[in-house]
Amino acid sequence: MSKFGISQPVKRFEDSRFLTGVGKYLDDIAPNDALFAFVLRSNIAHARIIHFDTSSAKDSNGIHLIITAKSLSEAGIVNEMDFDVVTNINGSFGAAPVRPLLAKNKVRFVGEPIAMIIAETIEQAKDAAELIELEFSEEVPHIRLSEGGPKIHSEAANNVAYDWEIGDKEAVDKIFKEARFTTKLDIYDNRIIANSIEPRGCFAETEGDKIHFCFSGQGVWKTKEALQKVLKLTDKQIKVTNPDVGGGFGMKHPAYPEYFLVAHATRELGRTVRWQAERTESMLSDNSGRDLQTKAELAFDENYKILGYRLFTLSNLGAYNSKMGQKIQSELFSKVLMGTYDVQSIYYHNRGVFTNTTQFDAYRGAGRPEAIYVLERAMDHAARILKIDPLELRNRNFIPVHKFPYKTVTGELYDVGEFSKILNRAETEADFVNFKARKARSKLGGKIRGVGICYYIESILGDPSETARVEFTDTQNVNLYVGTQSNGQGHETVYRQILHENTGIPINDINIVQGDSDLIPTGGGTGGSRSVTTQGTATKATAAKAIKQFELFLAKHLGLKEISFDAGAFRSDSSNMVMTLTKAADLARKLNRQDLLIVSQTTTLPGRSYPNGCHICEVEIDISTGTTEVVKYTVVDDLGLLINPMLARGQVHGGVVQGIGQAINEHVVYDENGQLLTATFMDYSLPRADNIPLIEFHSEPVPSTANPLGMKGCGEAGTVGTLSAVANAVQDALWEYGIHQVDMPFTPIRVWSWLNSNDNSMAKLKN
Repeated sequence: MSKFGISQPVKRFEDSRFLTGVGKYLDDIAPNDALFAFVLRSNIAHARIIHFDTSSAKDSNGIHLIITAKSLSEAGIVNEMDFDVVTNINGSFGAAPVRPLLAKNKVRFVGEPIAMIIAETIEQAKDAAELIELEFSEEVPHIRLSEGGPKIHSEAANNVAYDWEIGDKEAVDKIFKEARFTTKLDIYDNRIIANSIEPRGCFAETEGDKIHFCFSGQGVWKTKEALQKVLKLTDKQIKVTNPDVGGGFGMKHPAYPEYFLVAHATRELGRTVRWQAERTESMLSDNSGRDLQTKAELAFDENYKILGYRLFTLSNLGAYNSKMGQKIQSELFSKVLMGTYDVQSIYYHNRGVFTNTTQFDAYRGAGRPEAIYVLERAMDHAARILKIDPLELRNRNFIPVHKFPYKTVTGELYDVGEFSKILNRAETEADFVNFKARKARSKLGGKIRGVGICYYIESILGDPSETARVEFTDTQNVNLYVGTQSNGQGHETVYRQILHENTGIPINDINIVQGDSDLIPTGGGTGGSRSVTTQGTATKATAAKAIKQFELFLAKHLGLKEISFDAGAFRSDSSNMVMTLTKAADLARKLNRQDLLIVSQTTTLPGRSYPNGCHICEVEIDISTGTTEVVKYTVVDDLGLLINPMLARGQVHGGVVQGIGQAINEHVVYDENGQLLTATFMDYSLPRADNIPLIEFHSEPVPSTANPLGMKGCGEAGTVGTLSAVANAVQDALWEYGIHQVDMPFTPIRVWSWLNSNDNSMAKLKN
């Protein structure tokens, strides 16, 4: 078991099919006889619909159905999507204007669905869309991240969706008045698009009296619930599946209007219907991420210990509430608000505003990267203002080891942490002591060099409960049914490792079954770095239950008083019997003990785990062009016990790349009319291999006590730590040249403009 068990860098089983082109992604498996769906979307950001006629389109070649807001109403379908709201400061709930599946009377962002056309071919559907008569009365859009402006919803005065706070404002204000030092920094966290390698898509087909709905997503159960509610289906009338999924990043977690429309079309027509987004369509309609402006203030005593932390944030929800939009920059942001620092006096005030842009929702980290970005930018800024080493400032304020378990000011219970040890190792691994020499060499080459630090912590999220089911088949294979959904992380490998480690079942004999609501009745899906922690815990418990049942069975059948399981086999001190679990299952099958061949167990985690670590980034900025390049990147992480070190390293690498992408390359831009200017890869820049340095990853584990595996979720950790590490490095490079305010993205034109907008900075550069 040592070769394939826990903590071994087992190569991914799923890669054999992915790399040989036999993966089963949505477009690979959509039935060939399916009709094609095309969505007519608004090309105007804010307008009233004054004329809408589909009669000519309905008569065009190949058209089977055109769905509109009116036809949904006639079919008895409520034209509304579900979402969560928060509680305002005054005790009321956040604004809850209707978000329609299809626009009715008014459009509020470019890309909003107006109609869905179902045809024999996608070309026929697009041609019919051209025949739809649509006339608008345009209204002035509200695009800027600000309160006020043209009203988008009557339910939201000044376009404010919610007004939320946590902490004792009066007490914190008093601390700031009396503090020896205070610092303040305005910080913008730019809007980005997830851009999963596989765009969103779905198909629906009939299976007897049931609808089978298949989509590229992060779990089937919430989407099934949403489809049942909107389409008024019973549990037995719909099955939902996920095939192989090419990336999710939180964007594919919630339901979207197209899913309901495709399922409705199949029910209406009795025919299979498929829809696949094109890239620009995804950029217009996928939930965006980030997009918030914060003023962050820190108060210190004479020894540079933090006394208080005060934040004021304005966040952009887009045109409507998405499923989790109101909660991300309020409740989820607050989970790690104070990071790893021993401070109990905070005040956080967050307002969300509606704008005539695409909806905002979760993107790799969902609130925690935003919170750590603000905090760690504020910490580096304070270190410069107070003229103290940024490593030392963090060390002075870390939660000490003896205080764990530690209840944070916002109610999280950190189980373990050794932050100073990890920071000190990162300093060593990054060769921090020789940075000045590297900086001098960069200057000789016409470049300026900076170093940035981030110490992050994140909280895993999602349902703490999960179920695993092990089925022994008559082919001597074992099926493990799981309630999560891989989007490319390597779940099929790591779940095999956990079951193999705990049962001795040969790893090649284990099949992972996921993403089917008929086969797996409940599950929490994938998101919030929960998957392996929750599913691994359930798998371990199911393995223990199976072994216990077979011990009793074998003892009775073989007439042995005592049987134990060790090193992958059942043994008895009173016999030379050695039997594997697979062989025991064969025996049970021969004796018709079917009750032993399917074993299931549900577990609930007693607490969350809190991955944490230190990122140290070095950048070089070309003086003549403003081009910023990450040239050295070091990560030291405490991810607890690494179930598969290779997969953990890959997750961290991927997260770091996405963080570098946001920091340097990516940025969503709308013009004053609400037109998306970054709607193709010609205008929206993703990071490439030549933008990324070799990423040094080191593990310094402190096993979690919040789950029996001792692990901490790692899916989002890389991104959480990267944003401020890169931004702090850029600020470090530019600080001595009089440039004291920088914000992502650090594109060449922005950095070049900063360098050339300050007379003193260029003079200093020449020297």
